[in-house]
Amino acid sequence: MRKEDVMDQLSKEMAAYERMRDELETDYFGKWVIVHDEKLFGIYDEVEDAANEAIRRFGRETCHIRQVGPQPVIFIPSFQIV
Repeated sequence: MRKEDVMDQLSKEMAAYERMRDELETDYFGKWVIVHDEKLFGIYDEVEDAANEAIRRFGRETCHIRQVGPQPVIFIPSFQIV
């Protein structure tokens, strides 16, 4: 699959998550979810369980795995190599 196709599919999966966000945050806050083919595929307590199931079911197909709730903002300091 071309990189552009993967990014397009991932964008669709992420948009599907956003459409489900309110319900997911009400019912499954803190859980890990898999979104595949723009549908909620599964809900898991641990990221490892979600990842293993996604690999088992979808192989190399694109899916979106994320924890329900706000995502932390991570600041990475810049540096210069001299």
